[in-house]
Amino acid sequence: MSGVFTKGRIALLVIFSGLIIDQIIKIWVKTHMFWHESIRITDWFYIYFTENRGMAFGMEVIGKLFLTSFRIVAVTFIAWYLYRIVKMGLKTGYIVCISLILTGALGNIIDSVFYGVLFNDSTHSQIASFLPAEGGYAPLLYGKVVDMFYFPIIDTHWPLWMPFVGGEHFVFFSPIFNFADAAISCGIIALLLFYGKYLNETYHELKKS
Repeated sequence: MSGVFTKGRIALLVIFSGLIIDQIIKIWVKTHMFWHESIRITDWFYIYFTENRGMAFGMEVIGKLFLTSFRIVAVTFIAWYLYRIVKMGLKTGYIVCISLILTGALGNIIDSVFYGVLFNDSTHSQIASFLPAEGGYAPLLYGKVVDMFYFPIIDTHWPLWMPFVGGEHFVFFSPIFNFADAAISCGIIALLLFYGKYLNETYHELKKS
């Protein structure tokens, strides 16, 4: 029982520490930078403030309200799944992976649900403020997710002799993401690399119960 209690505390520590880091970064960027303002850290790493209404890494493929609702349902399922695997006493590393995925999903849900009513709009000429007198930029559930990490590791042009793309600008890695996105990605990658078998095992265990 003490082992399960310890695993539960580790899961909570991952979730709450990750959420705090994610929100501190997002709120600082939102309240200190103009929209699309860039801070150069190195040649291959920039803090570049942007926002998106879509999924991780700025993808926008479905309606905002549906996406936010889907996120809430997904987070509810992941939280239930995490609770069950903690009770089952599975390996701590596996629990940490699921906790990271839950942390990232929760972090972006906070933006989607609350940021529209907590901040005014960020523009090229206006830095957003917290709880502005005139109200927020969008209703509840319609907030935009704050992104800021940009890693143009390779920034060049395709050789002119290449068909179709010759001379065009090429950037690797071009997506702009946030700490929550990174938590989700790290959790999924570690899960697939080290704990793939547990996905199948826990699926059958949960079916039995």
